[in-house]
Amino acid sequence: MDRAAGADLIRRGRTLPQQTADRLWSDLVAGRARSGDRLPSERVLADRYRVSRVTVRSALAGLAERGLLSVTPARGWQVEVDTGPVGEDVGHTVQGFADYAAERGLTARSAVLRQVTRAATVAEADRLQIAPGAPLFEMRRLRFLDDVVVAVEHNRLPLALCPALATTDFHAASLYAVLRDNDPPQLPRVADYSVEARYATDEERALLEIEGEVPMLVADQLTYNQQGRALEWTTQVFRGDRYRFRASITD
Repeated sequence: MDRAAGADLIRRGRTLPQQTADRLWSDLVAGRARSGDRLPSERVLADRYRVSRVTVRSALAGLAERGLLSVTPARGWQVEVDTGPVGEDVGHTVQGFADYAAERGLTARSAVLRQVTRAATVAEADRLQIAPGAPLFEMRRLRFLDDVVVAVEHNRLPLALCPALATTDFHAASLYAVLRDNDPPQLPRVADYSVEARYATDEERALLEIEGEVPMLVADQLTYNQQGRALEWTTQVFRGDRYRFRASITD
């Protein structure tokens, strides 16, 4: 079954499981999932789409009936249909800060404020789907575009997915480049992303060189790799006068 045929099988449904199946498959297509790619757990999908696990299970079963997904006791749910053109280099679909800058001809620079390997807290373990106390890589950085400071970024990643994180100098290195160069590669495929506005803390005012009343835009992002595993939990605090949020809304 090709991509077009698979997409034709998905129609907007009236029931909540059918709507959830539509959203899930649209996300998989947007992430250009390949046959054999694993999905996140039913619990994670339920949280992502804000429905019950019963609804998620019904949505997954509906997609399986159409030949788009399959499930095994050993691997869980996985994709059965390539959602990108055959032979295409899928690469990653979640764009990093350095990727964003390079695409626009800007110079990205970082100042590392903190870089440690430590045990994951209970909250971090729950968000990243790892065991409490498992090795975690944590980093806080100031991010610059053409030497203008625009954001404070806080990254947390399971160290087991990319041990090289612990020994990399991120004053110069790109986080996503290190992930892509890992063996096996860790490809940021899809992310849950939310943005809210708030006032700056005293520390943020100093770091971001804020004078007067400048609003902050705070982005929370949980990124998943090509196997549906939680790869990176990042919080970015942007100066509201130096950042604009854009999104494409799809059915």
